[in-house]
Amino acid sequence: MARSLFISSVQAGQPKSIVALELLRALRKRHQHVELFCPVVGQGDADPLLDQLLAQEADGASADLHLGVTYQDWHANQEAALAKILHRFQLLDQVSDAVLVIGSDYSDLPGACELAMNATIAATLASPVVLLLPGEQFIGPELAQSAQLAIATIQANHASVIGLVAAGLMPLELDQAEAELAGLNLPTAFVSDSTHNHLVRSLDSESHATQFDATPFLAAMDQFTSKVVTPTAFQATLLARAKANLKHIVLPEGEDDRVLQAAARVVELGAAEVSILGDAEAMGQRAADLGIDLGEAHLVDPNDPALIDRFATEFARIRASKGVTYEDAVKVFQGSKTYFGTMMVHLGLADGMVSGANNTTADTIRPAFQFIKTAPGVAIVSSAFLMALADKVMVFADCAVNPNPTPAQLADIAISSAKTAAAFGVEPKVALISYSTGTSGAGPDVAAVTEAVALAKQAAPDLVLDGPLQYDAAVVPAVAAAKRPGSAVAGQATVLIFPDLNTGNATYKAVQRSAGALAIGPVLQGLNKPVNDLSRGALVDDIVNTVIITACQAA
Repeated sequence: MARSLFISSVQAGQPKSIVALELLRALRKRHQHVELFCPVVGQGDADPLLDQLLAQEADGASADLHLGVTYQDWHANQEAALAKILHRFQLLDQVSDAVLVIGSDYSDLPGACELAMNATIAATLASPVVLLLPGEQFIGPELAQSAQLAIATIQANHASVIGLVAAGLMPLELDQAEAELAGLNLPTAFVSDSTHNHLVRSLDSESHATQFDATPFLAAMDQFTSKVVTPTAFQATLLARAKANLKHIVLPEGEDDRVLQAAARVVELGAAEVSILGDAEAMGQRAADLGIDLGEAHLVDPNDPALIDRFATEFARIRASKGVTYEDAVKVFQGSKTYFGTMMVHLGLADGMVSGANNTTADTIRPAFQFIKTAPGVAIVSSAFLMALADKVMVFADCAVNPNPTPAQLADIAISSAKTAAAFGVEPKVALISYSTGTSGAGPDVAAVTEAVALAKQAAPDLVLDGPLQYDAAVVPAVAAAKRPGSAVAGQATVLIFPDLNTGNATYKAVQRSAGALAIGPVLQGLNKPVNDLSRGALVDDIVNTVIITACQAA
C-alpha cells in the first residue's frame, strides 16, 4: 500500500498549491511514482493555481492531477460519493509509491462543514492530514486556538493531524507564531506573505526558495498507522475480497423487487455470480419495468422437473431416518424455494444462499439445519451482525437466532463470533455482556454469563475474552478503568456477546438507528456452508451487503 498525505486548510485563500508543490518535490525525492488526487472539486474544475503549478516540470517529472467527485455528486449522495472517492484513490494507490491528496477549496460549503467533509474523506482514505492555518488572521494565542479547534473538528471525524502550516505571516511574526504553536507538539512550517507572493510571481522561474521544510512531515507520514475503519472503507474491503474469489450465490425470492435490484447491482459490481429463483419471463419483465439489467444473472425455474427430481431424491436419502419418502420430498421442493435454494448450495450448484426478504428466519435456516448442518466442533448455529461504526467495526451476537441460550451455548456463540470477527479482519476481543460487571452484581442471569465465560476460556484458552461486563465497561476505556482495571478486553471490546436474543436484537437496532451504524447481517455462524438471513424490512443496500458477506464466507 502506498503512503499518502492529505492537505486540508481551515478556510479558503490559503496557499494550498504552494504547500502541495513543496510536498510533491519532497515525496519525489524519496519515491519513484507519486500521484496527486483531488477528492472533491467544482463541476469539472480543480484549483486553477494548482493546475498551473502542476503543469510545470517538478524535479524533472510532470505532475498528473486525478479528480474524485464534484460537489454536486457529494450533495446528491454522500455515501455513494465517498465510495467513488475511495475507489479512485485505491486505483492510484495500486500503481504508486505515494499519493498526495489535496483537500477541497471552500467554494461550496460553510467552513466548518467543509473541514469536517475533508476530515471524513481523510479518515476513509486512512491518510494523515497536514493542516493549513490562516496565520494572517490569528496573531498570538489566537493562532494556537484556531489550530486546536480545527484539530478537534478533524479528530471528531476520525482523522489525524500530523503537521501544521501557518500561512500569510510577515517575516517578523514567524518567531512569535512558532512559539505559540510549539505547545501542540506537531511538526510546523511557515509560509510568509513575501514567500507566497514570490512563488506565485515566479511560476516560470527556477527559484522556489521557501521557509517550508517537508522533512518532518514525511517522517510523521512514515510513522503514521491508521486504526480507523470507516463503513465505506470496510465495504470496499469486503467487495475487493468477494471480487478476488468469485462465488455463486442463490437468491430464492425473485418475486421481490428489492431482490431483483440487489442482484443487478451485485452483478454490476462483479461481486458474485447470482442465481435468482422464480419465473424467468416474469422476472425479466419486472426487471425491464424497474429499469435494471439482469442479463448476467441466472434465472432459475424452481419448478424445473429435472431439478426437483434430483433434489427430492437427495433429500429423501438424507431424511430417510426421519421417515421422509421421495413423494414427501417432491412436495417439499414444489412448495418451498428456500429448500430449493438450500439444496443448490448443498449439492454445489451454488456456494451460498441469501433469503429472508419475504421469508421468516425459521423458513430460511430450517433447511440448512436439516441437510447443510453444523461445521465440525460447533454445537449451535448462531447469528452475528457486523456493526460498522464511524471509525471501527464490531461484531454483535446473537441478535437473530437463539432466544435464551444456555451458558454452554453462550460459550459456543462467543467462540464462533470470535472466528467471524477474525475472518473479516476484526481483531477479536470478546466481551460477554450483562447488567453487572465482574462481581458487582449477583443473580441467575449474571451467574449464567459467568459460567459461559469459564466454559469459553476452557474450550478456547487462547481467546481474549472477559465478562460479565456491562456495555459501557466493555467499550468505554474510562469506564473500564474504573470498573474492570487490568482487563485485556474491557474498554476495547470488538465482539459483544449478549445474554439473550431480546437484549441482542434490541441493542443492535438501537446502535444502528441512534449511532448511525451500518449493520451488515445477520451472518449465520456455524454452518458447513453459508446461508444468511435478511430482515423482512431489508433495503436493497442491505441485501447487496449480505450477498457480498456470503460470498466472502464462501471464499
